[in-house]
Amino acid sequence: MADHILLNSKKIEINNFREEKVLLNGKEVKRIVVDFQVNHSNYHDITTLLYKNDFDVEVPERNLRFKGTIHNYSSSVTNLYEAGAVGDFHLELVER
Repeated sequence: MADHILLNSKKIEINNFREEKVLLNGKEVKRIVVDFQVNHSNYHDITTLLYKNDFDVEVPERNLRFKGTIHNYSSSVTNLYEAGAVGDFHLELVER
């Protein structure tokens, strides 16, 4: 199990990690699925990063690197601007 990933060199601590191969547009590609928490203080940085949707993905503990995009994404909250707020993020990245 990995405890963090790097998206465009930004370290994100994760709670859950799954790595798999999937068929996408007739091609087998890597997909990682991660869950992590985002709080009020890092909300803006994380969401700005995710809006780019073009990533250098690294999972150092798994010796895994690929260019990726978001395949699926969800958040338990839509407004983390309130002090003390914490949201659960679910992110699926696929190799491009």
